[in-house]
Amino acid sequence: MGKGIAEKIFSHHVGREVKAGEFVETRVSLCLGNDITAPLAIEEFERLRVGRVFDEERVVLVPSHFAPAKDIKSSEQCKILREFAKRYRLRYYFEVGRMGIEHALLPEMGLVLPGDLIIGADSHTCTYGALGAFSTGVGSTDLAAVMATGRCWFKVPETIRFVYNGKLRPWVSGKDLILHTIGDIGVDGALYKVMEFSGEVISRLGMASRFTICNMAIEAGAKAGIIEPDDVTIRYIKKRTNRPYMVFKSDLDDIYREYDCSEIEPQVAFPHLPSNTKPISEIGDIKIDQAVIGSCTNGRIEDLREASKILKGNKVHSEVRLIIIPATQGVFKQALDEGLIDIFIEAEAVVSTPTCGPCLGGYMGILAKGERCISTTNRNFQGRMGDKDSEVYLANPSVVAASAVLGRIAHPEEVLKNV
Repeated sequence: MGKGIAEKIFSHHVGREVKAGEFVETRVSLCLGNDITAPLAIEEFERLRVGRVFDEERVVLVPSHFAPAKDIKSSEQCKILREFAKRYRLRYYFEVGRMGIEHALLPEMGLVLPGDLIIGADSHTCTYGALGAFSTGVGSTDLAAVMATGRCWFKVPETIRFVYNGKLRPWVSGKDLILHTIGDIGVDGALYKVMEFSGEVISRLGMASRFTICNMAIEAGAKAGIIEPDDVTIRYIKKRTNRPYMVFKSDLDDIYREYDCSEIEPQVAFPHLPSNTKPISEIGDIKIDQAVIGSCTNGRIEDLREASKILKGNKVHSEVRLIIIPATQGVFKQALDEGLIDIFIEAEAVVSTPTCGPCLGGYMGILAKGERCISTTNRNFQGRMGDKDSEVYLANPSVVAASAVLGRIAHPEEVLKNV
């Protein structure tokens, strides 16, 4: 029986052949904390009295959730990270003005590579599987232990393989593929498993869609999502770093699910689960109060370009607030250079500095009771973005942009046919 990419990565980092179901202690390539999870990890780390982190270049801190600080408490959280990074001489601490949403920033900076084994005190650390790494979220106390030792215990997860064939319809992206998949298997359909994504459609996707797919593997209960590196991956890496890396290829034969992508429409996840998905042709008339384009799921330059195609020459509906958040300073600068920011402002959208703010109901777009938001973010749990009686719908950037223009959840073609 063959092995998946994840098993091979574990074998490399453990230093011997391992298999799914085995408990192992493994070396970690990189560990990550943010302004919510790292303060507790730092507190636990200091209790260990080890005096230094295991490697100043492999402990990364990114204040991205409540930064720029929204209040005194969040400012104090960020200060803890700042002082820790200075005290232990961390190379990679990303302050406001140089930071971004963590799971978009690290790949952009060339800090995560194929073959890496990465842990982060944030559930969407699984994003880096798009580069052929094994990456997963852990608790703050686990992060503290890894900062001290560079090692972590795991039960090696089983891999299940998803194959995507056919040809994508217009306005369908990686966001729709993963929403369709989660709708098919459920929020616990891949519990403590690695979702390995493959097939001709995956091989034709750009990195932005691949990051989106792996980012949302956790929404199916998965330990990680992963895609085998190919020429697309290598071109992306070579633009960012010349550090060495290792490509591991899957030799699994079994297919857990196979999809004909020519049948998949743009998807919308209804409240209050990412698995509560419907094709856009079946959604009916649902008015919205707010739309959000951004997050570690869909805040990359490719996502903003898709939104701009819909917003160019149009205005946001008078009863809708459209909030657009480039995922990093680099994305913001590129969007500025390409004229996308002009398009957004002329459409009467709000453009923000990089932050996770609205995704987790932190700030920059909190919903009041009874309000509805359509968002490119990754979770729509009850109360996720504000009041417990508000509603969040998930969709791709073009659908969110079209909905913002028309004031209701809409297919992009509905906007373009009137242009």
